[in-house]
Amino acid sequence: MLEVTNLHVYYGAIHALHGVNFQVNAGEIVSLIGANGAGKTTILHTLSALIKPKEGKISFLGSPITASSPEKIVKAGLVQVPEGRRVFANLTVRDNLILGAYTRKDTAGVAHDLDSVFGRFPRLRERSRQVAGTLSGGEQQMLAIGRALMTRPKLLLLDEPSMGLAPLLVREIFNIITEINREGTTVLLVEQNAHMALGISNRAYVLETGRFVLQGKAGELAKSDEVRKAYLGG
Repeated sequence: MLEVTNLHVYYGAIHALHGVNFQVNAGEIVSLIGANGAGKTTILHTLSALIKPKEGKISFLGSPITASSPEKIVKAGLVQVPEGRRVFANLTVRDNLILGAYTRKDTAGVAHDLDSVFGRFPRLRERSRQVAGTLSGGEQQMLAIGRALMTRPKLLLLDEPSMGLAPLLVREIFNIITEINREGTTVLLVEQNAHMALGISNRAYVLETGRFVLQGKAGELAKSDEVRKAYLGG
């Protein structure tokens, strides 16, 4: 579904990604794990065309998207849930969700998907007329995921969905990610909570200072001494 080849990204003179290669197959959950500053969010922003690579190629569903605009990438079905939620704080929950469907013209389909999101997240239905900035962190994360689902994504990019959440809510969010995947949406997950990420993923890549140093089946990486010491607390 997604193929990234020899991706180089710079911030000014800083070489942030050094020839990164990876792929995501349809139906998978694939995780990118690594320390702060390793380049995980840079990868997602490059996939979403928020950053332009210096070199490399990105293909999605067999078509090159390296030079595409962010809007075209969303329309193609590659959709990001950004780090920190980034909800529209002054708008209601419902309006946030409707804005997720801004590229769509199928009014009946949008109404159906809105009802579906409210069914998946009952708390959002209860707070549909509430201003999004007054929601709890967990509710805002649900809203950010729901907003992305309103685009009908084929590949969902999730950037640190557990950040700042209590352990009980983290488990709930990861259960939701698993359900979304089971229902047919492929997921690329960036997550510092390596234990939780590896627990739900098919495969994973370990990123250090802009390079992949390990990759493989998530279960095997979880047993790796190197991964356990660096990311799983022993």
